[in-house]
Formats: sequence, C-alpha cells, structure tokens
Amino acid sequence: MQENDGKLQQAEGGIEETSENTKGQLEESTQAEPKVSQEVTSENEEEKKIEKETVSEAKSDEKSTEKNDSDEHIEEIDESNAEDAEDVENEKRHTIPMLDYHSMSMENLVGELQRLVKNEKVQAINKHVSAIKYEFDQKFQEFLDEKKEEFVSKGGNEIDFRYNSVAKRQFNEVYSDFREKRDQYYKQLDQSLKANLQKRLDIIEELKGLIDIEEDINTTYHNFKDLQNRWKNAGPIPRANYNDVWRNYHHHMEIFYDFLHLNRELRDLDFKHNLEEKQKLVERAEALADEPDLGKAFRELQTLHKIWKEDIGPVAKEHREEIWEKFSTATKAMHQRRQEHFQELEKVYEKNLEKKQELIASIAKIAENVSDNHRGIQQQIKEVEALRESFFKAGRVPQKVNEDTWSQFKETVRKFNRTKNAFYKNQKKEQQQNLEKKKELLELAISLKDSEDWDEVTPQMKGIQRDWKKIGHVPRKYSDKIWKEFKDACNHYFDRLHSEKNEAHKEEFENFKKKSECLDRLKNFQLSGDKKKDLEDLKSFLAEWKQYGRIPYNKKHINSKFNKIVDALFKKLGIAKQQSELFKYGNKVQELAKTEDNYAIGNERVFVKRKIDEVKADIRQLENNLQFFSGNSEDNPLVKEVINKLDKQKEALQTWKEKMKKLNILEHKLNKEIEEEENSNEEE
Repeated sequence: MQENDGKLQQAEGGIEETSENTKGQLEESTQAEPKVSQEVTSENEEEKKIEKETVSEAKSDEKSTEKNDSDEHIEEIDESNAEDAEDVENEKRHTIPMLDYHSMSMENLVGELQRLVKNEKVQAINKHVSAIKYEFDQKFQEFLDEKKEEFVSKGGNEIDFRYNSVAKRQFNEVYSDFREKRDQYYKQLDQSLKANLQKRLDIIEELKGLIDIEEDINTTYHNFKDLQNRWKNAGPIPRANYNDVWRNYHHHMEIFYDFLHLNRELRDLDFKHNLEEKQKLVERAEALADEPDLGKAFRELQTLHKIWKEDIGPVAKEHREEIWEKFSTATKAMHQRRQEHFQELEKVYEKNLEKKQELIASIAKIAENVSDNHRGIQQQIKEVEALRESFFKAGRVPQKVNEDTWSQFKETVRKFNRTKNAFYKNQKKEQQQNLEKKKELLELAISLKDSEDWDEVTPQMKGIQRDWKKIGHVPRKYSDKIWKEFKDACNHYFDRLHSEKNEAHKEEFENFKKKSECLDRLKNFQLSGDKKKDLEDLKSFLAEWKQYGRIPYNKKHINSKFNKIVDALFKKLGIAKQQSELFKYGNKVQELAKTEDNYAIGNERVFVKRKIDEVKADIRQLENNLQFFSGNSEDNPLVKEVINKLDKQKEALQTWKEKMKKLNILEHKLNKEIEEEENSNEEE
C-alpha cells in the first residue's frame, strides 16, 4: 500500500509541474556501464582497437550526459515519459480537463469525483483526485469549524460535538472506492512491471552476448533485429528503472553496431535509416513551434522523444551530435514557450491574489462591524456568503502564498461567525424571556375566549394582540406551536363576536327595510283638510317609525329624510316647529313608558338635562355678546345675527324644558303605579 501511495504521489506531480520540480534526462549519447569493455572479447588486434574506441566513445558520452543532466528542457520530457512508461493508459490524464475545483462546492466536488471514478481509468485520474480531495478537505474543515463554533455558542460542550455530514459520507465512500481500485490496479501492475523488467534485462544480456558468438554475421544481424523487435514488445516497466534500463540497452546496441564493422554495409544502412527517421522527428519537433495549443504541442513532443528513445536506433558517430543538437534545440524552444506561459500564469495568479486579498479585507470589515440586530446580521450573512463565493471563483494564487491566503480567509470568516454566534447566544436568552411573556398572554387569551361580555372583553382582546406584536422572537422550536394556540384563541373569540354582530345586523337591516316602506307611504300621504284627523295620522307615522328600533349606521340618513317630510306636513297644518318636536318626542316618551325601563328613562333625563344646560350656556354667551354693541346699533348685521341666534336658542330651551316636563310626568306616573302596586300587596 505504501509503495502504491508513493506511485500515486509521483503520478500526481504529472507534467503540469514546472520544470524546476522534475528530474530526469534524455540525450543521444548515454553512460557506459562500469567495466563494459571487459565484456567485449576479440580474437585479433583490430577487434581490440575497436574495443578501445568504444570505451573512449562511452567515456565521451558520459561527459556529454553529465553536461546534459542540467538541461531542464530535457528533464521534464524525460520524467513525463518515464511516468507514461508504466502504462500507456496513463497518457489519458492529459486529455482529462483539470477543472477549477477551488470554486466548487462540497456537493459538486463529490459529484465530480464520482464521475471520474466511474468513467475514467484509475491510473489517469490520480492528480485530479488528489486536487479534489485537497479542496474538499479544506472546505469541509472550514464548514465543520463553523458548526462547532455554532454548537459551542449555543451552550454545548466542545467534547460532545458531533456532526453527520451527508456530503462527507458520500465523499468517503467514493474516495474509498477509488483507493480500492487504485490499489488493485497497482498490485496487478507491479507484478506485470517486474516481469517486463526482467524480460528487458534478459534482452540486454542476450544483446551483450551477440558479439561473443562465432557465427555468420548475417545470422547475428538477424538475431539482433529479432532482439530489437522483442524489446519493442516487452511491455512497460517501473518508471524508476525506465531511464537506466534504456541507457543500458542503448549502450550495448551501439557496441553491437560498432561490432558490425566486419559488415559495414549492414551497419551503414541501419545508420542511414535511423538518421532519416530522426531527421523526420526533428522536423516534426521544429513544426511544433507553430502549434497554438501548448498542451497539445508538449504532448506531441513527449511522443517524439519516446519514439527517438525507444523506436529508433543510433546514427553514425559523425552525425550524432549534430542531429541531437537540432532535436534538443527544438525541445528547448518548446520548453521556453512553456516557461513563458507559466510566467504569464504567475501574473494572472498575482492578480487573483490581489482580488482575494480585497475580498478578505471586505469580510474583515464586516467582521469588525457586526450588526446588533437580527435583520442586520441576516443581511451581513448574505454579504459574507457572496464574498465567499467570489473568493472561491477568483482563481488560483501563487503556490508559495496559497496556504497563507487560505488561512487568512478562514480566520476572517471564522471571526465573523464567532461574533454572529455570540449575538444569537445572547438573543437566545431574550427569546426565552419573550417566550414566557407570550405564554402569559396566551393564558389570558384562553381565559377570555368564551366570554360574552363583548363591550368589556373586546378591547382587552385587541390589547392582548397589540402586546403580542410588540414582543420579539421566541425560540424557533416553540414559535409555530405557541403562535397557533394564540391565534386559535383569538379567532375563537372574534368569530363568536362577529357571529353575534351578524345576528344584530340582520335585525338592523330588517328595521331599515320596514322604515323604508314607512317612508315610501309617508311620501305618498296627502293631507285631507281635517286637521284633527291629519294630526292623528302623522302621530301614527311617528309611532310606527319609533317602534322599528336601530338601523345600520351607514343607513342613518333615512331618519333625516323622514323628519324633513314630517316637519313639512306639520307646517302645512299650521303647527309650529317647537310643537312638532314635542309631538315627535311624545312618541318617544310613550315608547319609554311601554318598556318601563327606569335605566333607559334615567339616561334620557341625563341627556335632556345636559342639552338644557348647553342651551342656557349658549344664551348667556349670546347675551354677553350683545352688551358689546351700543343701543342704537340694532341695524347692524352682526347684531341682527346674534339676536336671531338668541331667539332660536330661547325657543330650543323652551322645547327641551317641555321634554323634561314630559319625562317628569312619565317618571311620576311610573312611580305612582309602583307605589299603588306595593300598597295593594301590603293590604293583601
């Protein structure tokens, strides 16, 4: 498992890393193995001379290799090809887009991980999974810290904090599935890679032995070609062995070509073919300078290096350095383009950093000025959430400041949350107090909901409702329940009240209907000329009108219409207005007499007495006003107006006194009847 994790970490580096972080090399000449010349035996001096030249060339190649070890443009190609050498399916990682995982929510990260594990080769998504896991862990930890602070702020003990996250559970399940597939893959791959490595080492040993076999050179050459084909089909080997095994193979292949001096024609044909193939590769590498898609160009260059290394043999010594230099130069140009691209990305990252720092400053400003009311804090929560979203979408920042920037962001958000939670912790106490107040109002409303004392209880119930509105929030788990109970109690009372009023309204509308009919008959009434009879008829209309009782308030205008017609008819009969008023009032007194309601009669006496006092006060005021005018100013319009008002008020006073007289007579009569009834009871 540890070995597989190590492979995963290597794979996660990928070709996307900058060349400073990659190691490796690729060159035309390779290091000779120690004491390799001892493995070459010869039967004559010419062969010994060849052997010395070979060793000399190998040493020269060692120096060339040491020089090229520092070539960054070769190193990143070499490292990436070594990674792909384990499994050709691994190359698919280049075609899987690396999304902006930083801007994704936890739920979206889980969804993307599920998609990759389900649809892609496990060995091709190592880097993607690692990036997704890093972002998910960061976001979940931030989320968990926030929930823990909220839990503690509500009075909980930190040691008791537990949180069940659906997103976390789903992520762990998918990631566990990925690791299981990955471990199974690497377990099978490890066995296969080791077997393929042994095949290649065996081929190298056979290649070494070719120069020691005494046989026809054509047969030897045929066996050499067969070894080359077997090498190409030997399969992938561990990346850690890739470059060393290749150098060893290539070294002994060059030794064999030097051995072919006995048949230079075969060797030269191979050298010529290899040179032509490498020239084609150089042309293809140089053409990549015009490829606009940098990623595609770099992957193509990787393929060219792989072909150069694995599929094409050496060229004649006089061409080796020149052809390699051309290929290396084209590679270097691509490396330079990538470096410039990375530098441009760094500029973008720097701008992203500035933007993120501004967002952090904005959150910090809110955290320093957290509102002291629920509405204000809710608005600030929305603002902070919008700033958080902007932070995640702002893009990458330079790697060297990534951790610090993330830490600053988390701490600033956490500071706001701590202050917000402290507010709601205090508010929770207030809400508990509010709950007690509302419980008291609820109990009072329940005690009054069945009362029938409408005049007294209705103002109380309305007052209870007003007081309820003034009380603030209560704990959420109680708010719906207590509100429903309170509303039901109030609705129960007012529904009964409205039902009662509706019954009363029915009677009032019925009275209005009858008065309308009476008014219509009065409109059609014609005086007969018999004053006594006409007066009795009018009294009959007045009596009928009075008996119908109350009508709806918005229909009161019908009373004035009736009185206006009656007054007009009395006037036609030659009855003064004062007398007509007394006629109408007489009917009212008769109605009071029928009810024998002392309380109603008493109220009427109070009303008439108050009107008498008001009229007397007006008369005194008018008489005082006349004293301001001289005796010879009777023609003055203002004096005339005051005198007219004074006369009217005196008439009104007389009318009200007559009304009081009628009430006194009625009261005296009722008292006498009561007295007689009591005496009669005593005699019995």
